Amino acid sequence: MTVLKAGEIDRFIANPPEAGVVVLIFGPDTGLVSERASRLVAKASEGDSDPFNLMKIDASELSSDPNRLIDEVLTVPLFGGRRIIWVKDASGKNLNPSLEPVLKLDDLQTFVVLEAGDIKKGVGLRKLIETNRRAIALPCYADNDRGIDQLIDEETRESGLTITREARAALHSLLGGDRMASRGELKKLCLYALGNGRIESEDIEAIIGDASSFETSELIDAAATGNLEVLDHGLERLSEAGSKASVIANQALKHFQNLHRMRIDIDSGKSAQQVIDSQRPPIFFSRKPKFSTQLRIWSQKDLEKSMEILSEATRISRLNDPLGVPVLSEALLKLGRAARARNQRR
Repeated sequence: MTVLKAGEIDRFIANPPEAGVVVLIFGPDTGLVSERASRLVAKASEGDSDPFNLMKIDASELSSDPNRLIDEVLTVPLFGGRRIIWVKDASGKNLNPSLEPVLKLDDLQTFVVLEAGDIKKGVGLRKLIETNRRAIALPCYADNDRGIDQLIDEETRESGLTITREARAALHSLLGGDRMASRGELKKLCLYALGNGRIESEDIEAIIGDASSFETSELIDAAATGNLEVLDHGLERLSEAGSKASVIANQALKHFQNLHRMRIDIDSGKSAQQVIDSQRPPIFFSRKPKFSTQLRIWSQKDLEKSMEILSEATRISRLNDPLGVPVLSEALLKLGRAARARNQRR
């Protein structure tokens, strides 16, 4: 069994094993899953000019014909090289009957890549892969601050651009839910700023700000400050747009965890302004007054309770996507009402 950690995944993709192996790429960030699967297949087939050595199969074909995969795996390439099988849309399908004979092979020569969405730990395909010594699992979760910085650096470097500290901070509040969506927004931003040599915060407001009339950060700030009118509007847009609730719930949880760390610093004797100004990555200037308000409203004890509520909302929305929006809405409204009541008392 090999479940790669975040720091090991890029190294594995850059240097995949020469021997045959079954690799499961899965997680709630479907954009990152797709990107990593594409990169891994491209690297594994590097130097092989025979297009017939790469076989793409939809998982539904394997569900209806469990013997199809073992037949493809045992097919010997006509002109040499390594055979690669890329199985798409593997989550939600019972692929265990197809994979079990493959994983029993003593001399597996084929490189099998399974591209899946979010799969619950300890069940189905994930259980089969994570408990088998011949398989490797690559989990894909929403980018953290380090991942977002790496993504920003990749795209700006490729475009020959620099970026200001304020603009980078603004991007942190807008990116991270889905890798492909984040990369797409960054490419659009770099194209817009190409003639200037540097990305400013005004460029972000002009390009990414216009792309989403109601940002996730605005929704979270509304809950944290008790602005129920804005929060109601944002939840309506969340429901209409079909946004992925688990991603937004996780971003809200990260926001309240950050507030909790900042509140601890304030309670130890630092001023709110000192704490806000010392954050890394820095807080975007237009959000600093909102952070001041939130830190005035929330105590450590209240923030701890809020993190429990958001952790549960994140867990449920990941396990049951149809329940995600109503569960997240209820959690944010509960926090918004609490913030409003405390703000009025203060």
